[in-house]
Amino acid sequence: MPAPRDPRPLTGEPLALDLLNTRWMSEGTLQDLLTDVDGLAVWLDSTGLSGGHTPDDAMLRHVRQAREALRTAVDGSLEEGAPLVDAVLEHGRVRVALTSQGPVEHPELSDPAWGPGWLAARDYLELLSTAPDRIRSCAHESCVLHFLDTSRNGTRRWCSMATCGNRAKASRHYARTKDA
Repeated sequence: MPAPRDPRPLTGEPLALDLLNTRWMSEGTLQDLLTDVDGLAVWLDSTGLSGGHTPDDAMLRHVRQAREALRTAVDGSLEEGAPLVDAVLEHGRVRVALTSQGPVEHPELSDPAWGPGWLAARDYLELLSTAPDRIRSCAHESCVLHFLDTSRNGTRRWCSMATCGNRAKASRHYARTKDA
């Protein structure tokens, strides 16, 4: 039986931001994909992490802990978020090796249930080292989504121009025509 469709409005972001985007607004109500193991299975499947990971309650707790740590670091401050992200990262480490195909990294985890959350926290460190100024929150006041700004000039403001961008433009247009 195929996995249920991912209901989130924004998918395909780097793993750390994709984990943050498991919470989103829909018609003024905060939605959360990670309320149960079934939602975790949908997220694992949509991120390509479902192979080798059997979702269970422990994994769900660990992924939610990682999401909260990342939310604090991204939406709050690194000073507040760093200890929380470090608490997730303490459950694994990277072993590097050289193979005939070149260098590889293998995560070594204290418990496999930490795998997806640990990988998301590790991905956040990669984003901070390569493009910290491109990690963005949507500029729409009622949106809670995050994205990596890959635009050429680095000025993307909306998670999606088709939704939040158009709503903002329509709101500005309405305000101008109302005042006129």
